[in-house]
Amino acid sequence: MKKLTNREEEVMIILWDLKQAFVKDVLAEFKEDKPHYNTLSTMIRNLEEKGYVAHHAFGNTHQYYPIVTKEVYRKRFMNQAIEDYFSNSYKNLVSFFAAEEKISVDDLKEIIDRIENKK
Repeated sequence: MKKLTNREEEVMIILWDLKQAFVKDVLAEFKEDKPHYNTLSTMIRNLEEKGYVAHHAFGNTHQYYPIVTKEVYRKRFMNQAIEDYFSNSYKNLVSFFAAEEKISVDDLKEIIDRIENKK
């Protein structure tokens, strides 16, 4: 699975939400910094070449839909980020968020409870 650019990830998030869409539908979802229609069309075709998106043809127009789920991508992305930035350590990941005050003690207790209840 090839890595996506930030802009490609934006497009994928829109497609995951819409389930299937024409380029004009995806374009309408951009709130700010809208790409040009042709640029967006090229990005979506690139996503198709990378294996993230497929399409149904309706004459000269195409309706695109994701073939890689958000969950599959998230898992791959998170695993890669943890490997690249946290020495493949979930402990380092949680410690980072604790040090940045992005996770509370109550959140940590809830995570511990979930782990203990899985056993």
